[in-house]
Amino acid sequence: MADKKKLRLGVNIDHVATVRNARGGNTPDPLRAARIAQEAGADGITAHLREDRRHISDADIEGLVEMLTVPLNFEMAATEEMQAIALRHKPHAVCIVPEKREERTTEGGLEVAREENRLAHFIAPLRDVGCRVSIFIAAEQRQIEAAHRIGAQVIELHSGAYCDAYHEGRFQQAEHELGKLRDMSTFAHGLGLEVHVGHGLTYDTVTPVAAFPEVVELNIGHFLIGEAIFLGLEPAIAEMRRLMDEARAV
Repeated sequence: MADKKKLRLGVNIDHVATVRNARGGNTPDPLRAARIAQEAGADGITAHLREDRRHISDADIEGLVEMLTVPLNFEMAATEEMQAIALRHKPHAVCIVPEKREERTTEGGLEVAREENRLAHFIAPLRDVGCRVSIFIAAEQRQIEAAHRIGAQVIELHSGAYCDAYHEGRFQQAEHELGKLRDMSTFAHGLGLEVHVGHGLTYDTVTPVAAFPEVVELNIGHFLIGEAIFLGLEPAIAEMRRLMDEARAV
């Protein structure tokens, strides 16, 4: 069984850059957000460099690599361009995510089971330079088994189906999706994979997921940046940290 007391919070700063890019210029600065998040107790910073550069930019990644004293989790699609950027910067962690230009945010997990050979060759150089490789996947056994076979050290389970069902009032479906996350966290941990969870988590949905003893990291972004408009970023992160810690204390 995993250490029940250990739970990290990764703060995704993508949407600070979304607001900046909506108008152009330099504000709000995602690097400043990363610094505040770091000081507020974030255990890591997540940033997704998309192919179309809709929010995080190459300069943002360069600045984060230079500035951060906590680990950088570099989210990216499995493309040659992104692999080259990751190999140049060598972030602490690389999370491989699916990416479609027309989507507003990452929808669903990566289809690993159908692309095992390609993904195995794609992640090997990243592991060779010391990056911890994570695969963002749905809570499905076949995807977890495939991620394990290709040599990923970490999986991040997509919690969007659970969170969407909860916030839409489909509570029976939310319980079903939560059960899948629970069962697949246990299954993945049994294979020796480090288990993370992310996407759509809020103050209302985080507690049950944070209580899973096999999960060692939650990655949360959009909700925290939204709450920061009303509370400030540091208090928003502090409240999430409090809820996570309470869930583990039970």
